[in-house]
Amino acid sequence: MTTAPSAPARAARHCNLTEHVFQPRPAFRNRHLQTLWPGLFRRRPRPRFRREILATPDGDFLDIDWLNETGAPPVALLHGLEGGSRSPYIRGLAAALAAEQFCVAVMHFRGCGGRPNQRPRGYHSGETGDLGFFIGVLRRRFPGRRPAAVGFSLGGNVLLRYLARGDVEDSLFAAAAVSVPFDLAQAADNLQHGFARFYQWWLLRAMKRSVQKKFRAVAMPFPMPPLRAIQNFRDFDNAFTAPLHGFAGAEDYYRQCSSAGVLHRIRVPTLLIQAQDDPFTGAVDPGPLAPCVRAEFSRHGGHAGFVAGNPLSAPHYWLDRRIADFLGGQRRRLKTLPET
Repeated sequence: MTTAPSAPARAARHCNLTEHVFQPRPAFRNRHLQTLWPGLFRRRPRPRFRREILATPDGDFLDIDWLNETGAPPVALLHGLEGGSRSPYIRGLAAALAAEQFCVAVMHFRGCGGRPNQRPRGYHSGETGDLGFFIGVLRRRFPGRRPAAVGFSLGGNVLLRYLARGDVEDSLFAAAAVSVPFDLAQAADNLQHGFARFYQWWLLRAMKRSVQKKFRAVAMPFPMPPLRAIQNFRDFDNAFTAPLHGFAGAEDYYRQCSSAGVLHRIRVPTLLIQAQDDPFTGAVDPGPLAPCVRAEFSRHGGHAGFVAGNPLSAPHYWLDRRIADFLGGQRRRLKTLPET
């Protein structure tokens, strides 16, 4: 397990780390309130997406939801575990980016667009092939307009693993990752304690429904494991994620696919937004950061919450504005650089 060092130690290790950027009202500092509020009480924007079914090279498909296709440049949005374009954080950010004249493309991971995908393999925290394929599609469809990407939670870990591959420096002009489980094993442990077990129960329920649909619709390489025996994420990853994607087990999957320890390889301007009180991830140390990676870690914010203002009368969803401002600044910087 990777635990976070003290604030002075982090500051000495990461000169590009800023702490306590987000400041909620004192009454709304509770991490579970921050996490749950947007999903339960946010008046959700209702962007009018256009759905595209994009064929993949291996005979499967990705569901892509487009918004403001006349905007430039395009921004790929990557949702979290069992999320999609209906998730409040995706809808809110999509609307905010479209208002800033970005083209938005929500890439659903395999099986998350409303129906099972056609291949036995699905998606996981370290699967970067589909993202790389989709970024290539964006580069071809928008010549001269290099895209950006934003990932939340699992989608943020996928994005960071992609950025750290070493061959993608010219693929994106900027990236942002929010509430990332940098250490997957620690995240699995965190979700087995206290109220965080509610999030694990909620997500496992959705994950079990998804695999039931998948096993009914697709010829799978092994029989359906007994779902009643799956009580936590490690159980699920041992039963499904690992055998379907070539890992020896859950611990092997967590070790190979965590983004902690690889962020020094990134060569794309990247913003990390993380709360130290995140009930999913805990206060994890992501390891050394590349000079182009800016980390904004706040004491409060929960998991993909970051609700400012007065949530009862005038809530301010800080993430939407912060990410839009960051990408806008990087877009202006891009105009001064030669396009590749």
